[in-house]
Amino acid sequence: MIKEGAQVALTVQEKQKIIEEYGVHKGDTGSPNVQIALLSKDIEYLQKHFEEHKKDHHSKRGFLQKVTLRKSLMQYLRKIDSKAFISLCDKLNLRYKK
Repeated sequence: MIKEGAQVALTVQEKQKIIEEYGVHKGDTGSPNVQIALLSKDIEYLQKHFEEHKKDHHSKRGFLQKVTLRKSLMQYLRKIDSKAFISLCDKLNLRYKK
């Protein structure tokens, strides 16, 4: 049960908005663009969470798994479509090696 006023990482509406914005076609949830965008939003939320809860080491493991998964998806996207990779990184304000 979620406490009153507690913030959930991503609501259904936020996920739908991200899917519509970064999806290749309607209902696209599996493309690397969408997955990277969703992971970036989760990572951003967890970074803010860790600023407030410095001793939350249990959540840090999941955070690191998300960072690693995003990194591997970014490497894959860069390999198959470098232009899409660069434009996605610019949209999400992610750093990348040129």
